[in-house]
Amino acid sequence: WLMDTRKGRLCWSDSLLKKYDISKEKLPEIKKPTELAGKLTIKAAEELGLSEGLPVVVGAGDTPSTAIGSGSVLENQIHAYVGTSDWLACHVSERKTDATHYVGSICSANPDMYLCVAEQETAGACLEWVKDQLFREEEKEAYELFDRMAADVEPGSRGLIFSPWLFGENAPLDDATVRGGFHNLSLEHSREHMIRAVLEGVAFNMKWALYYLEKLTKRADAINATGGGALSSSWCQIFADVLNRRIKQVHDPKEAGAKGAAIIAAVALGYIKRFEDAEKLVRIDKVFEPNPKNAKLYEEIFREFKNIYKNNKQMYRRLNSGKSL
Repeated sequence: WLMDTRKGRLCWSDSLLKKYDISKEKLPEIKKPTELAGKLTIKAAEELGLSEGLPVVVGAGDTPSTAIGSGSVLENQIHAYVGTSDWLACHVSERKTDATHYVGSICSANPDMYLCVAEQETAGACLEWVKDQLFREEEKEAYELFDRMAADVEPGSRGLIFSPWLFGENAPLDDATVRGGFHNLSLEHSREHMIRAVLEGVAFNMKWALYYLEKLTKRADAINATGGGALSSSWCQIFADVLNRRIKQVHDPKEAGAKGAAIIAAVALGYIKRFEDAEKLVRIDKVFEPNPKNAKLYEEIFREFKNIYKNNKQMYRRLNSGKSL
């Protein structure tokens, strides 16, 4: 976050370094992801069991690598990552930013593009919290159990709404004081309803971020799903219904970042001519179509989901700003 990402610059930002009192001499040289950093040394080759002199490609971080490994490599093609946190992102040729809603562009693994990203703090972390607190006896098979439980509950979780802001939120709220919870909980609700509400709540949150991402870019007809959360068929269908988009479940979605790193290296070394050619290298296991009836129901619940924050944000700030009440 210390880089000047404007076109023609792509260097360390002198003004940011000055603001945070960081010496440029302490920072490495910035290179393109497809450049060679060097070759494998004798010592490193021996330790890794590889050949001396192998080319070492600069590569990219987790988010840009996952964007390539998702197969959404063309401009305005959106991919979703659902892991501990989540994000929605797409490649764009021009740098786009919505600072108010915490949506902005970083440098892409493709040196000719930017990656416009809306990142959110907690997704799978919400399920992990539920597992640790409510399903300790079933811990070994909890996530498979959650998938089955969610599939057995009607869409909308009988009016139960979960807000997934367990660690503050970035996009689209940019609010460190907001917190999560179950809303409209009654004696009629079971653990099954709570699990489905968590999955739906994460999807509602992503729908909110998607709105602002698409305001900067273009409406997507389909979204490629990556990350551990994309292993869940129940969750993928919920995403399709809530987002009202086709969800394309990427094969082996947890390894999208590793696949992206391999593709970056393949482009750097000339095995692949262009990043755009990587689209056909990424296999899609299944496509989840939105159910119109469910999509309509979720649109109504989504309005109430947004009202949870609107009606309670001042309370969150009073309780969580660190100041005494």
